[in-house]
Amino acid sequence: MEISNLLMPAANRFASEYLQQTDQIKPFFHYTYNEPSSYWNRVEELRSREFPREGLANHIESYMARFTESEETSHSIVKLKHPDSVVVIGGQQAGIFTGPLYTIHKVISIIQLARQKEAELGIPVVPIFWIAGEDHDYQEVNHLYVPEGTIANKWIFPQKVHEKIMVTDIEINKEHCKNWAGQLVSHFGETAHSRELLYLIESTLEKSETFTDFFAGILMELFKGTELLIVDSGHPGLRQIESGYFDAIIRNHAAVADSLSFQQKAIIQEGFPTLIEATDQSANLFYYDINTNERVLLEYNSETALFVGKNAAFSFSMDELLEIARVEPQLLSNNVVTRPLMQEWLFPVLAFIGGPGEIAYWAELKLIFEHFDIKMPPIVPRLNITILERSIETDLQELQMDVSEVIRRGTDNEKQAFMDSIRDRELESVFTSAKDQVLEQYDKFHEKTAQIAPSLLTMLKKNEEIVIGQLTFMQKKLEDAVQQRHQVTLDKYSRISMALRPEGLPQERVWNVLYYLNKYGLDFVNRLAELEYEFDGTHKLVRI
Repeated sequence: MEISNLLMPAANRFASEYLQQTDQIKPFFHYTYNEPSSYWNRVEELRSREFPREGLANHIESYMARFTESEETSHSIVKLKHPDSVVVIGGQQAGIFTGPLYTIHKVISIIQLARQKEAELGIPVVPIFWIAGEDHDYQEVNHLYVPEGTIANKWIFPQKVHEKIMVTDIEINKEHCKNWAGQLVSHFGETAHSRELLYLIESTLEKSETFTDFFAGILMELFKGTELLIVDSGHPGLRQIESGYFDAIIRNHAAVADSLSFQQKAIIQEGFPTLIEATDQSANLFYYDINTNERVLLEYNSETALFVGKNAAFSFSMDELLEIARVEPQLLSNNVVTRPLMQEWLFPVLAFIGGPGEIAYWAELKLIFEHFDIKMPPIVPRLNITILERSIETDLQELQMDVSEVIRRGTDNEKQAFMDSIRDRELESVFTSAKDQVLEQYDKFHEKTAQIAPSLLTMLKKNEEIVIGQLTFMQKKLEDAVQQRHQVTLDKYSRISMALRPEGLPQERVWNVLYYLNKYGLDFVNRLAELEYEFDGTHKLVRI
């Protein structure tokens, strides 16, 4: 494997300006991610605060024990307990078979930055992956895309879930998963690595009860040998540690909502859109309704001084909600606003790894952090990686195409230009002339028919359409024959597009890691993680 750095714009304007650290962006953050001094200052800030290190470390050790017991994991647990240690953290939803490739890229980013900062700062730095197991949108995580011809086809995991249940509470159907995995690998094509891949999936399933367990188990197998620790945000054990922090969110719900609103107005004034949808009444907490098995967002009704759920199905006074936080914290969970805050209270966060969208929404949270007298950590853009296979690179070279341009916008323009260049314009002219002559003759037929037998006009019109249709059919067949002579070249455009810009989207947002594991072996991810990456805002092209 070999890395090249490409200069490419980010997915949105805000993220692009963040990479450049423009004066317009800086006021929305506490630290400049690409200045070494930011991390020394952050360490000093963290030393003045207290964290539930012992409880967290014990919980994570217990949670991860079912998946792996390695020397590296044990070492990370010890490091987390150390009073001077800090963490690099980032997270993602628990997608089936780890979801889109950017999940893998995010984990690599966490591991790499933790290693680099540990060497620079001379203190223990622990890589933490936060699984958003409390999320309840199953439709976002129950599918992946596979190449079928010239399209990316959506394959949906054959397990139905109708309630808005947290993903961490969804029991995975192991038989469905085994069969589905077999179908996927068969579709990719059996290789020397297929049997080993299916064994990894089946053995991980045996150790898993829930959708989130399976996700965590696959990640730990792929990143075996690293010091990565995993936490499931929806786990009841973690909720117990979060209890007191829920108390702070409940008591300060109005200040949190106001701080978000003020910050969003400041962002809008600078000409940027906001991403977090919230109302002034939002409590920014979910309540898990055990009667419906649904996670329901709470709002505060200032007239009744009650926290209420959807359609007023239930309500709580502040004292009642505080009692739930104290006695049954597993019934509460964070939303997009309070999740970063909870991470900050639980972990000594040296840096948060975020994608383009996450960077934009973290900017909306600055005043919330300040309300609690803490700062947001440095927000480090995750690594954007495109994997370039040798056969695709050969196609690029033969077509003399620039890989950066293909990653950015695909091959449609070049493919259309090539198709225009091979068009037989004389052929088009012959058929156009023939159709004109036919239509001219049919005009005369219509005139005579109207005089002799008007009732036959409808039949005549149908006859005209058939004749023109036959000419069009023949023209298309001849044009196809012309294209067929150049099909080898046209296929190259299609292959390149499917590999690097499928469905007009970045590779990492569409393809899943299973394809690469099946083709290149189970150590593919570890080899990817061992490369030397710079967090310099450039796009990483990895040739394999």
